[in-house]
Amino acid sequence: MLLFSITWGAVSGWWVPVCLLLGLLYAWLLYRQPVSLGLKVRKALFAARAFVVALIAFLLISPLIQSVNYKPEKPLVLIAQDNSQSINTFKQKGFDAKQFVTELAKLKNQLGDQYDVREFNFTRDINEGLSTGFSGKQTDISAALRGLNDRFVNQNIGAVILATDGSYNQGSDPQYEARNIKSNIYTIALGDTIPRRDLLVGNINYNKTAYLGNDFEIEVLAEAYQSKGENMRLTVTEDGRQVFNQIIAVNSDAFKTVVPLKLSADKKGIRKFSIHIAPVKNELSVQNNDETIYVEVLDVKQKILVLYDSPHPDITVIKQAIEANKNYEVKAGLVTDLPGVKFSDYSLVILYQLSPNSFGILSNQLKGKTPLWFVAGGQTNIGVLNIQQKIIRLNILGMADMQEVFAQPVTDFASFTFSDSTWTKIKQFPPLMAPYGNYSILAGNVLFKQRIGSVPTSYPLFAFGNDNGKREAVLMGEGLWRWQLAEFKMYGNHHALEELFSQSVQYLTANANSQRFRVYPAKNIFDEGENVILNAELYNDALEPVNTPDVRINLKNTAGKNYSYLFSKNGTSYQLDAGALPVGEYTYAANTKLGDRLFNASGQFTIKPLNLELKQSAANYQLLRNIAHQSGGKMLHPAELDQLPDLIRKNESIKTVVYENKHYNDIIDVKWIFILILLLLTAEWFMRKREGEI
Repeated sequence: MLLFSITWGAVSGWWVPVCLLLGLLYAWLLYRQPVSLGLKVRKALFAARAFVVALIAFLLISPLIQSVNYKPEKPLVLIAQDNSQSINTFKQKGFDAKQFVTELAKLKNQLGDQYDVREFNFTRDINEGLSTGFSGKQTDISAALRGLNDRFVNQNIGAVILATDGSYNQGSDPQYEARNIKSNIYTIALGDTIPRRDLLVGNINYNKTAYLGNDFEIEVLAEAYQSKGENMRLTVTEDGRQVFNQIIAVNSDAFKTVVPLKLSADKKGIRKFSIHIAPVKNELSVQNNDETIYVEVLDVKQKILVLYDSPHPDITVIKQAIEANKNYEVKAGLVTDLPGVKFSDYSLVILYQLSPNSFGILSNQLKGKTPLWFVAGGQTNIGVLNIQQKIIRLNILGMADMQEVFAQPVTDFASFTFSDSTWTKIKQFPPLMAPYGNYSILAGNVLFKQRIGSVPTSYPLFAFGNDNGKREAVLMGEGLWRWQLAEFKMYGNHHALEELFSQSVQYLTANANSQRFRVYPAKNIFDEGENVILNAELYNDALEPVNTPDVRINLKNTAGKNYSYLFSKNGTSYQLDAGALPVGEYTYAANTKLGDRLFNASGQFTIKPLNLELKQSAANYQLLRNIAHQSGGKMLHPAELDQLPDLIRKNESIKTVVYENKHYNDIIDVKWIFILILLLLTAEWFMRKREGEI
């Protein structure tokens, strides 16, 4: 529907009468004398000339034509269906999961053309369409709701239909994310809240890293439902050898007990421990009776030193993020409190906003071979920083002002890799405070560039370099504490920040002098379904990174299956995305040839199974009631699915929204007005020609 009207720009509408008077005056002056014309002809010519002149004068004052377009937008009805294993494993008696999906799909036709129905399924991520696979290994209801809200932001979301059992094992509490959806949420309660006979390994608390020759503890949460009077037998095996055995009496129908175990780290490498509860008669599921954990046994722990001149919340963030990887031990202190510190005792030294005086105290130490990581901020002397490192150069006038900059990941960064989720999170992090000035990269690889507001720049924010075989890094910004708080608020964890520091420290502490060919996985233990990423580095005789020759690798699992790959060349190093591989333990052997010399590298990694969906058999209907209640919706059971169309139609808040769009154009741009003027003047000329006035 379109409506038109004339409006005014910088002039007043009172000029319209002036234009009419001007047209009448001009026509009167032109046609007051020619008495040879007939009265009717003179009147017709007078009217035509008066109208044309008035119209031309009207165009000269530049009026505008306002067009109004009314566009209706039907309310969106978003269906989100849980596609995880638990839906089909722990279902109510008589419930057919595939038939339920078929009935759910009929809502689109039942609601008719008045609603725009979109269908999705979710596990850890949200995907288009409904699904009958029920194969998801993880459930993140919060991520599903956030995905829908982000995808249809500023659109007319009328209702969200959430079909799930309420059990989630990833992400934060869905109730918090549901508050961000400004529409009614109708939950469909799947699964069964009635506990049935089942024994399971509920949870295992353990450190992923232990040290050779030490004992370490794990805590096993053993659960039993509707099994009062039974004896639960818990066993633990290490690489097939039994290391623990205990009989536990079940004395209630909802029995839980935490069993502490002390194990010995007597062999270096990744050790596999299998926890098993023997099944009992008529048990609901035996798939959740087993759990496998992997512990990496190390014979040395790398030490990291953080030096600073004054306390800052970033120091704590750096320490916590690095120590999340148990391979590292962090010591942090003031330069003045550590007068006898030796850089050679540490694998990496992080220098946080040191003053010129502190750099002077440490001048001899800085010349050593220990890798360095410089962090700049508001207290940094830029001139001294430019002298101490040869990666980033910053030119400023006078004292450095600070400005907010966002981290913009560089897609072709090749020194190491991050998971896709980490890249996504970093792009969403709040800004850091960086010194204002003219940046340039002298040498090295840039991991993050600066984005100022919505404008990407070529200025480096975080970069790595190599100074005669000693690896260095420079971070030109402070405010890492903002990243830590933002990630926990959005995702309930610090995984991205921990991965950023773990990968950065691993790269900086790698000794390129003693090992010219390195092949290493992005992590030692991958989850089932996760893409396996491996990195490779090759150095020439001058210890310069090269990637001219091809690098081949062969992976072999314990089942004897082999996988052969060729690394991709990226920047000055190599990368391999082997995709998702079957669960198991893998060894790898890589080789390449540089000149006449052959290089080989080997190692191992593990892909552990995910049994998260099998740990909780009872549905969480209370969560679904809360989500529906706080949004103004309603919780339904699968048998009540036919009530949904009527509930949505009768909901007065679910309405079609009409958007009004106004457009303004100069009236002089309207072509038919020009044609009208031309026709009137032409007709006047021909009539005067016929009457002999021309």
